[in-house]
Amino acid sequence: MKRRAFLQGAVGLTVTFAAVASGCRAIPVIPKRPAPSAEDALGWLRHHDGKYELFVPRAEMGQQIGIALRRIAAVELGVSADRIRLRAPSSQDIERVKATVGSDSVKDFALPLAQACATLRDALAEGRTEGEIRVVERPLKQLLSMRADATANLLVVRDDLLAIVSGAPLFAADMRLPGMVYGRVLRAPVSPELGSRPVDWNDAAARRVVGFVAVVQEHNLRHANSVGLGILASTPGALDRIEQALSVRWHVDGKFEPREIDDAIDIDRHLAGGDLRHAVRDDDLDATGAWSIDLRFDVPLAAHGGIEPRAALAHFTATPTGRPRLQLFTGTQDLFYVRDVLARTLALDADDVSVQACRLGGGFGARTLALVEVEAALLARAIDRPVKLVWTRAQEFRQGFHRPPSSHRVRARIVEGRIVDWWHALVSSHILFTPAAMPLWIQRLVDIAGDQGVARGAALPYDVPRQRIAFDAVRLPVHGGPWRGLGTAPNAFVVESAIDACAVVAGSDALQFRLAMTKDVRLTAVLRGVADDAGWNAQRSEQPPSGPRRGRGLACGVYKGGSRVAVVADVEVSASGDARVVTLWCAHDCGLVVDPDGVRAQIEGCLVWCVGMVLVEALPLQTSGIAATGFAESPVPRISSLPRIEVRLLSSNATPTGAGESAMTAGAAAIANALFDATGYRASRLPARPEELARSDH
Repeated sequence: MKRRAFLQGAVGLTVTFAAVASGCRAIPVIPKRPAPSAEDALGWLRHHDGKYELFVPRAEMGQQIGIALRRIAAVELGVSADRIRLRAPSSQDIERVKATVGSDSVKDFALPLAQACATLRDALAEGRTEGEIRVVERPLKQLLSMRADATANLLVVRDDLLAIVSGAPLFAADMRLPGMVYGRVLRAPVSPELGSRPVDWNDAAARRVVGFVAVVQEHNLRHANSVGLGILASTPGALDRIEQALSVRWHVDGKFEPREIDDAIDIDRHLAGGDLRHAVRDDDLDATGAWSIDLRFDVPLAAHGGIEPRAALAHFTATPTGRPRLQLFTGTQDLFYVRDVLARTLALDADDVSVQACRLGGGFGARTLALVEVEAALLARAIDRPVKLVWTRAQEFRQGFHRPPSSHRVRARIVEGRIVDWWHALVSSHILFTPAAMPLWIQRLVDIAGDQGVARGAALPYDVPRQRIAFDAVRLPVHGGPWRGLGTAPNAFVVESAIDACAVVAGSDALQFRLAMTKDVRLTAVLRGVADDAGWNAQRSEQPPSGPRRGRGLACGVYKGGSRVAVVADVEVSASGDARVVTLWCAHDCGLVVDPDGVRAQIEGCLVWCVGMVLVEALPLQTSGIAATGFAESPVPRISSLPRIEVRLLSSNATPTGAGESAMTAGAAAIANALFDATGYRASRLPARPEELARSDH
């Protein structure tokens, strides 16, 4: 099916499509995420007249991955960093690469790039300045950039700083093309899980709005079960006025109430109904004996809260043979998945779709699907002009996917001061197999194996002889999905909060209790390191007779079997229950550190997320959907509420193991444990409520 001929004409155009989806469209596009090779990495490099270009194969969203890869390239090539120009690629500049997810950028991409740069260096030294070369892989010890501290003292000046502070076009919302118009897709104000479609609107009133260009009906303006109505305007400001004038009436199939979400994941209801379907570990436990602790935890729905709303700019041209060609600018974590979805949706050859990567103003897992990109492309095809589409903040909340809520029950049995039995059961909604991308029938198939994103972070980092860790995922009428670290943050919060409760029951110091349960040398090192930095073993002063109560908490974790993290938090809680995190100390081991400043920035970002998770963040619901339209209803931490953060990096020659999400394993629980130390209240339902922290009867 080729590009259709479309109506073109004057302002006041209304365009209607009646596309029929073929049977295969019921199967969603599956992301392809190949591991990068050294041969792939050669394709990221260009050399000409002593200058180098590096197409950064990872999405840049503030984590400075371009700087880290540039450091590796400079050391391995033996040139100054300023001779290497960084470029954001399009899908036609490089071969398919793995999506920017999982804290894998340095972990998976550093070594292939080092091998490619070493090969290029040798070729140039031999006078080979033209043509293609093949990678000659060499032992790790021969790679200059893979040695400890090889890049730490390398001066790398960020060449995008001026562009960032001056407002130069870096983000998709900054892009401009001649003849461009502005688009928006209106949808029913309900969850896209519910079937909804426009049934009536005031077209005549919309045409009278200054700046009106078109109303677009298109079958493929569909997100999950929500069918939208497109509008186009000559200015961004006209979009609001057109939307108001249209007064669209929506048909919605069914409804749900917020309490139904809580009921669907209620861990005690699930346990009363039988065993959970999936297990991380399934040892035999004595279920009849007394438990030393028996705790329930509930973690709410939460948004990603990226500062930049989703945006895309789409433009159709023609190939020399007359085939339609699509060029699209967007900030995405999966460049090639977006290309594949656009090719499928618009019935184009993949080679005729060029997706240009732009800088992201926050991703955190939210930019892994193709949402705004499809909307922009369909509207551009309809009007045959470039279309820029930027989601509003309300659309981010109502149409995006979020961290799914979860409900947990933890029981532990302590004998002679050590945990001998551990039982953790949890229920959440899907993360890797998000309902935002998966129809129900496919989700039922993958449920046979279980969504491992839900269980991430639930495994104990300690030597406990008998463990049962079970989980399940249920499809909810609101869409959940990847949120920084997948299930790591809520699961690690629960695990380390329960470990703290076990230490209290055992009458043991929180640090010594953990050290006694692990033989992991790296985990021991970060625990001792953060304890030294925070002065954990120093004499604790008594609570002041007046003023805020003070508390200190500790937590640690292992992220994806690789990075080790430990955090100490100091908090203050006022008489009215208002809590403030005063200081966070973090010791972090992610193996070889290529860019220390970048790693510290990632850790600090994770810890700020942990502050928000424990103290303020929850996405409110209303009948049939998300209630929030802005940060007033779904807050994130403000600069004024942020603590002092101290980070110790334990670098080594070990293979890099990732830093982007790893501190989510420890930050939230350290804060919650500090709140318990200050008030005697165990924060079992997030965010911690001032009225509970203010009570004096704990």
